[in-house]
Amino acid sequence: MGWAGTRHDAYLLRISPRPLTLKLGRKKKPGGHVEPVAFEWTEGLLSILRKLKSAPDQEVRILLLGLDNAGKTTLLKQLASEDISHITPTQGFNIKSVQSQGFKLNVWDIGGQRKIRPYWRSYFENTDILIYVIDSADRKRFEETGQELTELLEEEKLSCVPVLIFANKQDLLTAAPASEIAEGLNLHTIRDRVWQIQSCSALTGEGVQDGMNWVCKNVNAKKK
Repeated sequence: MGWAGTRHDAYLLRISPRPLTLKLGRKKKPGGHVEPVAFEWTEGLLSILRKLKSAPDQEVRILLLGLDNAGKTTLLKQLASEDISHITPTQGFNIKSVQSQGFKLNVWDIGGQRKIRPYWRSYFENTDILIYVIDSADRKRFEETGQELTELLEEEKLSCVPVLIFANKQDLLTAAPASEIAEGLNLHTIRDRVWQIQSCSALTGEGVQDGMNWVCKNVNAKKK
């Protein structure tokens, strides 16, 4: 048992393992002077105060899609602060939970191989945010990735779901800038939802947090 703190050397907080109690008392000093009341708080009360202060994080379901080799799994590992030195193609799906700005972000990373894409729709239900990842350096596949994105935006279960497009692999010299990709994919024609295109490198982490800040901001707006 020990003193946890004082207030002007008069009011004292003492932690005790006993059940919740509150004791009041006075201490008489020589000369007839009476000290102010001393308070004894228990761990039970402190525990209650902590629970009142820390509300549980709000859970958010995020769907992470894109063509194979776009960098989705590297991005997911970057978000989770995990080792990204060994990445293998996702044959099914990965799911990780990331804490950010009072949210628990449950991120579903679904494989992007052509044979897996028909199964994407199995994961559309209850999606709060769609993140679509593009390999900015693979210009030969811009048409293919644009077609897949268009089909996703036409899905009824994803109607009005905010979409963040990560223009990934900006660390490569051959990467197209986000503005060029946005124009090529006609993103300016999207009218039924909020959207954002964000330059990033999942490898170095550059731009990733900026994108996730946008995600948290728009989850807030969507949940209100």
